[in-house]
Amino acid sequence: MATAAKTETETLSWKVGGMDCASCAAKIRGAVERLPGVSDVRLSVMSETLTLALDESRTRRDAIEKRVVSLGYTTTPASAPRAAAPEPASACGCGHDHGPAQKAHDHDHAHDHSTCGGHGHDHPHDHKHDRGHAHAHGKADKGADHGHGLPGHIHEPTPDGVSWYQTGKGRLVLLTGALLAGAWLAKFVVSDAAAYWAFVTACVIGVVPVARRAFAAARVGQPFTIEMLMTIAATGALVIGAAEEAALVVFLFAVGEVLEGVAADRARASIRALGDLVPKTALVEENGETRQVDAAQLKVGQVVLVRPGDRIPADGAISDGVSGIDESPVTGESVPKTKGVGDSVYAGSVNREAALRVRVEKAAADNTIARIIRLVEEAQEARAPTERFIDRFSRIYMPAIVGLAILVALVPPLAFGGEWSVWIYRALALLLIGCPCALVISVPASIAAALSTGARQGLLLKGGVVIEAAARTGVVAFDKTGTLTAGEPRVTEVVTLAYEERKVVELAAAVETGSSHPLALAIIARAKAHAIPVRAASNAAALAGKGVTGELDGIAIFVGAPRHARERASFDAVALEAVERLETAGKTVAAVIADGQLAGLIALRDEPREDAAAAIVELKALGVRSVMLTGDNARTGAAIAGSLGLEHKAELMPDDKVTAIKALSQQAPVMMVGDGINDAPALAAANIGVAMGSGTDVALETADGAVLKSRVRDIAAMIRLARAAMGNIRANIVIALGLKAVFLVTSVLGYTGLWVAILADTGATVLVTANALRLLRFNAGKVG
Repeated sequence: MATAAKTETETLSWKVGGMDCASCAAKIRGAVERLPGVSDVRLSVMSETLTLALDESRTRRDAIEKRVVSLGYTTTPASAPRAAAPEPASACGCGHDHGPAQKAHDHDHAHDHSTCGGHGHDHPHDHKHDRGHAHAHGKADKGADHGHGLPGHIHEPTPDGVSWYQTGKGRLVLLTGALLAGAWLAKFVVSDAAAYWAFVTACVIGVVPVARRAFAAARVGQPFTIEMLMTIAATGALVIGAAEEAALVVFLFAVGEVLEGVAADRARASIRALGDLVPKTALVEENGETRQVDAAQLKVGQVVLVRPGDRIPADGAISDGVSGIDESPVTGESVPKTKGVGDSVYAGSVNREAALRVRVEKAAADNTIARIIRLVEEAQEARAPTERFIDRFSRIYMPAIVGLAILVALVPPLAFGGEWSVWIYRALALLLIGCPCALVISVPASIAAALSTGARQGLLLKGGVVIEAAARTGVVAFDKTGTLTAGEPRVTEVVTLAYEERKVVELAAAVETGSSHPLALAIIARAKAHAIPVRAASNAAALAGKGVTGELDGIAIFVGAPRHARERASFDAVALEAVERLETAGKTVAAVIADGQLAGLIALRDEPREDAAAAIVELKALGVRSVMLTGDNARTGAAIAGSLGLEHKAELMPDDKVTAIKALSQQAPVMMVGDGINDAPALAAANIGVAMGSGTDVALETADGAVLKSRVRDIAAMIRLARAAMGNIRANIVIALGLKAVFLVTSVLGYTGLWVAILADTGATVLVTANALRLLRFNAGKVG
């Protein structure tokens, strides 16, 4: 748990349960930094860790734990084993505990090696063909969001498998909600007196835990937290008899805490899903024998056996064998790449065709997936959620209102002989007017309306912070495959040479029948679309790294990349020119050989979505610049970007995309749009990350929003909706604060009493809510 930093100082680390937002971290930091002997305090919300340097001659470590626990959190020394996760967290280098391996899953995705394994095409497009893998790993995980909140705001941890309503706060919400409903029923059925005491009971039950945390924070030097604000507001409302409003405000506050706690847990689950891409075990070869070991314990220089269908357990280089490697979990490359001795491979990639021996070159903590996880965590921490308006304002507003109410109650009677009951009455009215109820409700009302409108129109935005960031967007960075393109290769052209088009397609489809390879599926789809009969070839076989062969009606067939096909048939000048033209356009070319003759060429490419070009035009109209970031080769990237009229950067690994995002963010706020696991770091690094609805679970979890209908034009619609919501929010703030300003003055001067104060507060709430509801009619897809 600890390593010595100096002779008298130790570096200690704890897991902190319930630390779900930047404000939670700030609260803990403020509390522990005040203790003597404490320095270098570091907190990570995503990994729920507290790390600090401690001189135990001045403060004992248990004092640190007691201080954090007193604020309502839980602490566990970081080195302590966790019952739910017996395997070492270092399996992926992210510091998280991951569940047991599901080795069977890795085999479920193996292709039929006799029919698909031998494609030796050069693949310039990066279709994220292995999306199913991410779903299998991520499906059980929850969605993502970034915790946020006000000072003093805490959540309790939600253990895996425990629903929100089984937690203490969940049960409290259900109890106070039931009492609130019962009180309203009593108001209409029994009597106002019975309803009043039911409202008081609901308020007290709900406010006691809030008040306990408020006073705990005050004891460590943080008196003006949102808990203290809610405690005073509820108590003041009870004192002047507004029990109904007090109970409702406390209930809504508790609901918000539960929802944000759940969201934070779901965000962490998305990080764990990344780690699950790396298998937990590996087959190490030593002295001619294989043995199964923990993948986290692999050492540099060891040789591992990777069977067809297995995921590669470590970054390394192939020492024996040739096979197609599906790198879509890491690079987003669309089709398996053929690799042989000496070629580098990445942990988490899938071996599709033949057995390989891989020499380990990087330890588990340094492999590609571990680096992606670290990039996501660092990006999350570097971009703490924007403080809510109510948080910033309450730092001044809350102390000012409380102080003003005290002055109103004390100064006139003591200094001028005023009547105590009159001025206490006016002070309570002032406190009620000063209660932030209308302000607290006004902003979420606009957010809720915008979120509801967006959901109906297929636009998912994860909270108010995301809406604010989307409204400021100046640059949109698009991933290519599965985002600007459909994510599935299609046959775009058939070049006929020795045979006519239908026969070329029929022969190619015959040897591809039964394969789940993306290019095979595209050729078979072309045959079916043109009513060409698809018959399975006999003696079908895959030639590792070269292509596929078979026979149909006595014709010997070979389908593969032109560079391999030239070993079996001659290419004349016309054929060579066609290959060059197609490959320059960023297309994958499959040569079809029949009985030693070049029958024809089939060109395939992942084409842009139908609405992609229109989307770029709409973004320009909004004053937003568009850039394409892709892991694909420069030739394909230039071809796609040129057809759509946008800038591009190609041949980018996940960390290169993060670097590009950071460079763009120096110019304007950046929105990143992607769909694959390899996009996760860039989605997290951008000011706002948006996932395509057809993308992987991890991309959807990591992102701040999603376009559920996978339409590129919806990105422009999302920005329009966000800008409309921010305009609505600004109007609501003016309404809420304007009314309060007027009635604060009239209450102090005695022109308005408690009933007017209550009416003004309720009236402000009604007005801002009505204004927010206008967003429900907003059509985000309407241009102009």
